[in-house]
Amino acid sequence: MTGAALHIWVLLLVPAAPLLLACALLVWPRERMLITLAPWTALPALIGSVSFAIPLTLDLPWLLLGAQLGLDHTGQTFLFFTGLLWLAAGVFATGSLKADDGRPRFFVFYLLAMAGNIGLIVAQDMVSFYVFFALMSFSSYGLIVHTRSAEARRAGRIYMIMVVASELLLFAAMVMAAQIAGSVLFADVGPALANAATQNLILVLALAGFGIKLGVLGLHVWLPLAHPVAPTPASAVLSGAMIKAGLLGWLRLLPFGAESVPIEWGTLLIGVGALAVFYAAIVGITQQNPKTVLAYSSVSQMGLVTIAIGLGLTLPERWPEISAIVLFLALHHALAKSALFLGVGMATSRLASEPHRWLVAIGLIMPALALAGAPFTGGAVVKVLLSTETAFIDAAWRNTLKTFLSWTVLATVFLMARFLYLAWPRPVPTPHPATATMWLPWGLLILAVLLTPLFASPGTTEKLWSWSTTLSSLGTFAVAAAGTAGGAWIIVRIGAHRLPHPPAGDLVIPVEKAVTHALALIRNAIQFVSRQQHYGARLIQNGWSRLQWPIAPDYAMDLAWTTACLLFLAMALIFIVVAAL
Repeated sequence: MTGAALHIWVLLLVPAAPLLLACALLVWPRERMLITLAPWTALPALIGSVSFAIPLTLDLPWLLLGAQLGLDHTGQTFLFFTGLLWLAAGVFATGSLKADDGRPRFFVFYLLAMAGNIGLIVAQDMVSFYVFFALMSFSSYGLIVHTRSAEARRAGRIYMIMVVASELLLFAAMVMAAQIAGSVLFADVGPALANAATQNLILVLALAGFGIKLGVLGLHVWLPLAHPVAPTPASAVLSGAMIKAGLLGWLRLLPFGAESVPIEWGTLLIGVGALAVFYAAIVGITQQNPKTVLAYSSVSQMGLVTIAIGLGLTLPERWPEISAIVLFLALHHALAKSALFLGVGMATSRLASEPHRWLVAIGLIMPALALAGAPFTGGAVVKVLLSTETAFIDAAWRNTLKTFLSWTVLATVFLMARFLYLAWPRPVPTPHPATATMWLPWGLLILAVLLTPLFASPGTTEKLWSWSTTLSSLGTFAVAAAGTAGGAWIIVRIGAHRLPHPPAGDLVIPVEKAVTHALALIRNAIQFVSRQQHYGARLIQNGWSRLQWPIAPDYAMDLAWTTACLLFLAMALIFIVVAAL
C-alpha cells in the first residue's frame, strides 16, 4: 500500500473508528473489551495529525451533497490536541467510572461525541461539518445528564435549548453562504462572503451560532451549569476540545483577510472578549465548586480568543500572524484546562498515602500556573505572542494591549487561587480509589502542558527565555500573586458570607424567572377565562394542560425536548420569513 493510500485510509478512520465502535457498543453494551477499546479510537486522529502530508484532500462525491475530507495546518493543530484529549480523558474514564453501572451508556455518548468532534475537524465542506457538529452537540447531552440528578437534568435542558438555537443559526448561515458561493466547500465560501450583499446577516448568524459553543459572553450560560454535573472526563473534553469547535467554525467560515469586512465587527468582538475576561473572573471567584470555577475560567480564556479573532477582522492584512496566535491559544488552553479537570477527579478520589496527595497537589499547581501565565509556560508564550508579535498594531493599541494583558494575569491568578483552594486534595472517605488508568493519562497531559512552549515558533521561544521577558513575567506574576493575597485577606476581614454569591449560570437565572412569571400569568389568564364556562375557553385550557404536562415538576418528560421542539418551530418560522425577505 502506497503512502498516499495509507493516508487516505487513516483519514477515513479518523471519524469512522469511534462511530463504528459506538454502534458495536449499542449492540453489545456489556462487552468489556469494547469499553476498553473506546478511548483508543482517538489514535487515528492523533497519529494522522503528526504523520499526514499537509495539505491532504479526499473527495467523496457520493456522500451527502459531495463531501470533502482533508487536513490543512489549522486542522492539523486542532486534530492533534483534540485526539490527545479524547484519548487521555477516555482512558481516565475507564478507571474513574469503573464502578458506575451506567458506564456502557456513558461510552456510547462519549464515542458519538468524539466522532462528531474529530469529524468536523477534517470536514472541508459545510454539509459534512454541520452533520458532525450536530452529532457532537446532541451526543454531549448524554454526557451532561449522565448522573440523572435534578441538577444534571436542568443543565441538560438549558444546554439543549442553546444547542438547538446554535444549530438553527448555523443552518441559516451556511445555506445563505452556499447560495452566494454556489458551493458548499469552505475554500469557496470565504472569498464569496467578502463582497456579499448579505455579509452582515451571515456574520451575525455565524458569530452567534458558533459563539454558543465557544462560550462567548452572553452565550456562555450552559458552561458553568454543565461542567459541575458531568463526569470529570466528560468535563475535560467539553472544555478542552468541544468548545474549540466553535472557534474552528469561525476560522473556517468567516472571511478573514478580506478588506471589505466592516471594522466594527472586529471592534465589537474585541470589546465582548475584554468584558468576558473580567466578568467571568469576578463571577468565578465567588463559586463553591472547583469545576464551576474552571468553567468560568474557560469563559474568561475564550475572551482572549475572541479578542484575537476581533484583531483578525480589524487588521485583515495581518491575519497570517494573528492566526498563528489563535492556534497557539487554542492549543495552550485545551491542554491546561483538560489537565485541571482531570486533576479534580484525582483530588476527589481515594489516594493511597500522604505523598500521593502532595503529588496530586503539585499536578494541580503546574497547569494552574501555566494558565495564569507563569514564566516559561504556555501562558507566558501567549503573553509574548500578544505583546511582542503584534508589532504591526500601532503604538496606542499596543500599549493598551500590554496593560490589558497584565490585568488578565491578575484575573486568572485570582481564579486559579480560588480553584486550588477548593480542589486541594484532602483525605476523603470515597469508595473510588485512584487507579493507574487515572494516573497515567493525567500525567501525560501535565507533561504536554509543560512542553507546550516547544510548539511556539523559534523566535518566540528565544524571546520567552530572554532576561527582559523573564523579568517582565516574574514582575507581572508577582504583582498578581500579591494582589490575590491582598484580596483574600480583605475577603477574610469582611467575611465571605457578606459578599454576593452569583449562582452558576448567572445570566440564565433572570431569564428562567421571567419565563416562569410569564407562564404563571398565561396560566392565570386562561383560568380566569375558563371560569366563564365557554366551550372555547375550555378547549384552550385543555390544550394548555397538554402543553404543560411535559414540563411538570415531576419531569414526566424532559423539558429539553419540549422546549427544543418549540424553539425549533419558532426559529424555523423566523428563518423562512428572513429567507423570503
